[in-house]
Amino acid sequence: MLSDIVNKIRAQRDHEPTVVSLGQTWVDMLMRVPEMPQPGRFVEAGTVSRSIGGSFQVLAAAGRMGARTELASMMGTGPWADCIADALRRAHITHTGRTLPNQDNGMRIILSDGEAKSYVAHHGAESRGDADAYRNVHPQKGDVVHIGSNALMNDGATAVHKFLSRPECQPQTRDFRIVLNSTSALRLVNAQLLETLILARPIWSMNRQQAYSLAERLSISIDETPTLRVSGGFDESMHELCTALSDVLHAPIVLRAGSRGAWIRQHGEGVMHIDGFPTKATHIRSAGPVHTGALCALLAEGWDLEASVQIANAAAALSIAHNADGVPVCPSYDEATAFIKERLAD
Repeated sequence: MLSDIVNKIRAQRDHEPTVVSLGQTWVDMLMRVPEMPQPGRFVEAGTVSRSIGGSFQVLAAAGRMGARTELASMMGTGPWADCIADALRRAHITHTGRTLPNQDNGMRIILSDGEAKSYVAHHGAESRGDADAYRNVHPQKGDVVHIGSNALMNDGATAVHKFLSRPECQPQTRDFRIVLNSTSALRLVNAQLLETLILARPIWSMNRQQAYSLAERLSISIDETPTLRVSGGFDESMHELCTALSDVLHAPIVLRAGSRGAWIRQHGEGVMHIDGFPTKATHIRSAGPVHTGALCALLAEGWDLEASVQIANAAAALSIAHNADGVPVCPSYDEATAFIKERLAD
């Protein structure tokens, strides 16, 4: 498997692929505390770090992997928006969406005691807008449109629905790809939008928890017998979950499982397990956005799903080892492929 993929690596790229994200972006403030505070109690944070959350992490990863990147969602004006805009410039991400005056972007406070996390969020300009928010988004042939899970709720949902309802976005006619990050809070996504998402036939990229939430929302019965065994049966259950979702959605599935890699299935074909890369367990943020960003970049470059997922697995593994203040940092395209070559030589 790995040797086949390395042999597919092209020495020179002959076009400039673009990844366009409809996802939302905000500021994250991570506070590390000795213990979670009880109501009415004071706890002093040992360290505080700031990062940009949401679709920024996906686009930053896609850019590191060689794609042109555009953020098409709302931005505001204010200190948080300025912080995001600065990060976009440094990551060479072009903001092509609307800027809303007199509204700042939102932010999240994340409390972590090293084992568990608690979140407090305030939504801002990124969650505003109307049904025409993406009227200026016109993907070109070969581009990849990323839809973040955060855009499936609040006011952003109406804009996603209208975008996907366009004639040029229909699976029979479009000449670009759509990668959708599902959400474990799928119960909050309205039925009309969910139906539109299914009919759009995107590539569904999700982790196990998100996949089970999707299966539950679609009333898909999953055989849990393998997970009840002493041996665990993890691989069997992932295979079953990937098969069942693809059968109902009639769309490609990418089911991520960290160092175990990913299970993928193109509708009508068999399930394929793409090996991952063992990484040292650390209490950091998820590498899911890095995996998604790398996947989008490689698909835009013209790679098939199998090869794209394999290199995305490598990028996610390296991002955990090279995290900044607990936030995974995507490697470059060359670093990811060199990592695969090193593993081949072992």
